Amino acid sequence: MTRLFGTDGVRGLANRDVTAELALDLSVAAAHVLGASGAFEGHRPRAVVGRDSRASGEFLAAAVAAGLASAGVDVVNVGVLPTPAVAYLTAQLEVDLGVVLSASHNPMPDNGIKFLARGGHKLDDELERAIEARMGEAWDRPVGADVGRIRLDTGRAGDDYVEHLVSTIGVSLEGLRIAVDCANGAASDVGPAALREAGADVVVINASPDGRNINEKCGSTHPEQLLAAVVASEADLGVAFDGDADRCLAVDADGRLVDGDQIMGVLALAMRDAGTLVDDTLVTTVMSNLGLRLAMRDHGVRTVETAVGDRYVLEAMRAGGYALGGEQSGHIIMAAHATTGDGVLTALQLAARVAATGEPLAKLAGIVQRLPQTLVNVAGVDKARAGSDVPLLEAVRAAEARLGDTGRVLLRPSGTEPLVRVMVEAGTQQDADAVARELAGVVSDRLAL
Repeated sequence: MTRLFGTDGVRGLANRDVTAELALDLSVAAAHVLGASGAFEGHRPRAVVGRDSRASGEFLAAAVAAGLASAGVDVVNVGVLPTPAVAYLTAQLEVDLGVVLSASHNPMPDNGIKFLARGGHKLDDELERAIEARMGEAWDRPVGADVGRIRLDTGRAGDDYVEHLVSTIGVSLEGLRIAVDCANGAASDVGPAALREAGADVVVINASPDGRNINEKCGSTHPEQLLAAVVASEADLGVAFDGDADRCLAVDADGRLVDGDQIMGVLALAMRDAGTLVDDTLVTTVMSNLGLRLAMRDHGVRTVETAVGDRYVLEAMRAGGYALGGEQSGHIIMAAHATTGDGVLTALQLAARVAATGEPLAKLAGIVQRLPQTLVNVAGVDKARAGSDVPLLEAVRAAEARLGDTGRVLLRPSGTEPLVRVMVEAGTQQDADAVARELAGVVSDRLAL
């Protein structure tokens, strides 16, 4: 049986895969599992439920709230707020459970359900498996005063979140003009509000969600509008969020994209200078450009690499007690202030570094010189043998030896398709292309079905 929970909760096509019935059943099962674990012992259980701006989130949030209340859990429905805001409120309000309805950067027809444990952290895999196992079971329903109550938040939750974000920077953003692309998503209100509260002059685009336009040719997955807006408004920088605002990419004053690797480089040095970068260490994934690792080495910052996925970054950070980590996509985690990636927090911290140094973003981000990169997807192969075929592995080692310290090779089987991804970085685009083509040929020959 295919596992219902993926690496970031339950996701799929809303009202086909992710239905109201599923949302209700999952929520009841979650209440039972957490209750059995002792999480509710000695008090009446409480939960926070929030969502992004998708139309389907309206009925899914209602179903989640109904399921939890029917199982005796009091619910605060905070409406449309970023995923990291729900995580923050789960911790700040000391509730027993947080639930987010969002499919992040996915197209509007999708949606998802993610549970957060007390403190705002994602549920452990064991608890998710237990929730799946208890779906649809017979149970004794509470009655009378024992049923849960549902309260709609009046907006104070969003205000508290903005106050928290602004409190994390120690410098005013007065004098900075910042263009913000909200992806017509969950940060459409709180994103611009936080930057304005911090003192910035804010130019806002794509902050009119109508339930259908989330991520539609806008936001961090489509930054073209922001590039133009920064130049047209003569902004000092621009920031783009995704649908649930757990990611942030940036744009410098000349309209050039600043990706997650470069943002991590800027923040790592800022935290190192402030003495808050634990062990002078940055956690990245294997997909971060080699240019980031080389830049960090040159500036005395150690890098720890994990598998692709923010959950693996967070696991490594928690295991090592590290303060900063993230992905090239702009999903950046600052452990002192958040339990997950937070796009608005990232934007504030990046702008604060610009304000504090007086340097333009282009110069700050320029410490990370991205190496030319080529990615080739080799389809129709037995991806299971990618890590064990001796001649293929020897070809990879030979290519890495030729590239030396200024290049690398990554062979990565797809998690969802019968293909192997060949990624090569090198000192020149010509070398990256040539090595990638060569290795793709070896993959095709050696792993042919």
